Amino acid sequence: MQTIKIICVGNLKEKYLVLAVEEYEKRLKSFCDFEIIEIAEQRLPENPSLSQIENALNKEAEKIGEKIPKGSAVISMAIEGKQLSSEDLAEKISAYAVNGKSKIVFLIGSSFGLSEMLKQKSDFKLSMSKMTFPHQLSRVMICEQIYRAFGIINHTKYHK
Repeated sequence: MQTIKIICVGNLKEKYLVLAVEEYEKRLKSFCDFEIIEIAEQRLPENPSLSQIENALNKEAEKIGEKIPKGSAVISMAIEGKQLSSEDLAEKISAYAVNGKSKIVFLIGSSFGLSEMLKQKSDFKLSMSKMTFPHQLSRVMICEQIYRAFGIINHTKYHK
């Protein structure tokens, strides 16, 4: 059974988002060993400078790096990443398993993103869309797409 982890910066505040993520967590347990790990977001002033943001991202990257299991395929959520269809994501997840990478880690940064160092070390950079979404919604969206990918892989009725 594959292991899927989402390591994200910050926690969900809105109850409806928490409930949505909990529902996908429950559904995913039948397909994979699934876990979400939250990393504390670095505090920044109201109008942070670029160097303050970079320092915060680097501190978050250190904490994230400590949570990535050795030998994992790492997929960073990044606006400059490649957009995939749901079928393509399913193929990517399957390909990692076939190639001996049974652990896949998705990284979601803060509202300022992920450090460049962390993105460069990733196996793949994934973009959800060219559109802008609320930061906290991205966790729900990637949970749904991972669930959909496993539905495609396992030929369930969920993906139409």
